Amino acid sequence: MGGRADLPGAAGRPLHLLRGQGRPPAARALRDAELKVEIERVHKANFSVYGARKVWRQLHREGIAVGRDRVARLMGELGICGVVRGKPRRTTTPAQADARPADLVERDFTAPAPNRLWVADLVRHEAPWMRMEVRDHHRRVVAAARPKLRAA
Repeated sequence: MGGRADLPGAAGRPLHLLRGQGRPPAARALRDAELKVEIERVHKANFSVYGARKVWRQLHREGIAVGRDRVARLMGELGICGVVRGKPRRTTTPAQADARPADLVERDFTAPAPNRLWVADLVRHEAPWMRMEVRDHHRRVVAAARPKLRAA
């Protein structure tokens, strides 16, 4: 009576998966379904440019009480988002792809164990000195040098 054997198709299935069968949907799921319709309506009515914050504000103007993060979550589930204004700032201009020298270390800078792959890093500042460092796979400095510069 009330055991797993009474449920059809229960053989070999975990009990926690069977408990929810036959239950009505949760109140949150029902409210989410209602809100998704309203969110899509507001988003489309505003030329599909409103993001979560503006959709949330419009819903509040219309008297629909809902949280901003809930609107953002439901918009993500619907696959809709707002339009981002402006252009992305370009910080560097890539050079033309010329013939590159052969990659002798195959650009794999992950060391599987200590002392397997050493990488030297030359750091130059506008100060009157340079510092050369060699770091291990834990990013610890294991060797450093500051060469003396001679006046020419």
